[in-house]
Amino acid sequence: MADKTPKFVCRKSLFFIFSVATLFFFLSWFFLLGSTDGSSFIVQSPNPNSNRSLSREAERQTPVRQQPEPSNDTCDPKNAILKVFMYDLPPDFHFGLLEWQPEGNGVWPDIARGIPAYPGGLNLQHSIEYWLTLDLLSSALPGRAAPCAAVRVLDSSLADVVFVPFFSSLSYNRYSKPKPPEKVGRNKVLQERLVKFLVEQEEWKRSGGRDHIVLAHHPNSMLDSRMKLWPCMFILSDFGRYPPNVANVEKDIIAPYRHMIPNYANDSSGFDSRTTLLYFQGAIYRKDGGFIRQELFYLLKNEKDVHFSFGSIRQNGIGQATRGMHSSKFCLNIAGDTPSSNRLFDAIASHCVPVIVSDEIELPYEDVLDYSGFSVFVRASDAVKKGYLVELIRGISREKWTRMWERLKEVEGMFEYRYPSRKDDAVQMVWQAVARKVPFVRLKLHRSRRFARFEDGSKPRRFSRFDIRKH
Repeated sequence: MADKTPKFVCRKSLFFIFSVATLFFFLSWFFLLGSTDGSSFIVQSPNPNSNRSLSREAERQTPVRQQPEPSNDTCDPKNAILKVFMYDLPPDFHFGLLEWQPEGNGVWPDIARGIPAYPGGLNLQHSIEYWLTLDLLSSALPGRAAPCAAVRVLDSSLADVVFVPFFSSLSYNRYSKPKPPEKVGRNKVLQERLVKFLVEQEEWKRSGGRDHIVLAHHPNSMLDSRMKLWPCMFILSDFGRYPPNVANVEKDIIAPYRHMIPNYANDSSGFDSRTTLLYFQGAIYRKDGGFIRQELFYLLKNEKDVHFSFGSIRQNGIGQATRGMHSSKFCLNIAGDTPSSNRLFDAIASHCVPVIVSDEIELPYEDVLDYSGFSVFVRASDAVKKGYLVELIRGISREKWTRMWERLKEVEGMFEYRYPSRKDDAVQMVWQAVARKVPFVRLKLHRSRRFARFEDGSKPRRFSRFDIRKH
């Protein structure tokens, strides 16, 4: 019995020492982990070809190197999000329509010395073609003192899109009717010449026209050629007079009208100083979807604090509308012959909260701009219910109206056409909208080539304008 005791004690001592050592080992490991906060593990890149490895601590402490922000005041072509090739069409298609005469064999005016004037009046509503063309021409000027989302490139293989500089809205407004001894209006002749020119170009043959930008902002512009140019990206005011296989929100751009009413500069008005609750002045008797204007006129004409009357640009109509919108809390934008009208953009410029009654309307940049923050939308079927519209508007509180009014002042610059353009004005916003369509254009173009035959074993065959009709 005495012989076994030392062995027993020895075993107990060894077990005790082992237990203490184990305890110290785990305690030291715990404190080691706590001191590093679990951050010293190396995170390997999942890419087997990459030797990058960053500790979480280093990633947290090392400042991220940001790309330089594009200047708001100057054009840096390297920061442009869109490269645009522009056809050198004869002046007949663009500035020649403004009665500008080229010098020698030139095609474009020397905009460094001055720009041709655009006609006023209702022509201005659809003048986007003028502003975009000027912006592209000026993007090549050295030291341009304006931002540029898009820059002109002279090599079409480097371009994201191809711009067709035809002032189609101006052509429609001025030259639709034949002038003796003409038998066909100049507008129709120009469209025929344009289609013939386009389908002969290598740029068109490469893409079937899918990457071409055609401006047709006036609802009746390009009326004789739109069906032939359907693969193009149209820039429109709405889709009201287009079949969906020719123009749709998937491939085309909705751009704002240029407002007719002057901006409300230094607007210090408020809820109480705008004494008219709801304002509308314009054409009342319209066709197509515009019948709702007549119905609303009879419902609202005798309502207190509501101004609903006929008006036009004639007899100081713009001055009257300016005073009316500037003194109103809400401004009606009702569908007319087409789903859209310039009145919406007059309301925005006036900081008069738009009330939109147009079920089929499409709005500019709505993929990045939430109109519900500064507009009220009412279904046409609800608007024509007796008492519904006025009760809805009267129910909007002072606080909610003020938030929308403040938001209008924040976004109004997005609807301004200017030369030179400014950061995030209408010119830059439209180019940005085009840039967002480029991936879709490339997708459709690449898909159309999946089963294309090859002429010589290396180059894809050229498209005719009917090759990609299914889309």
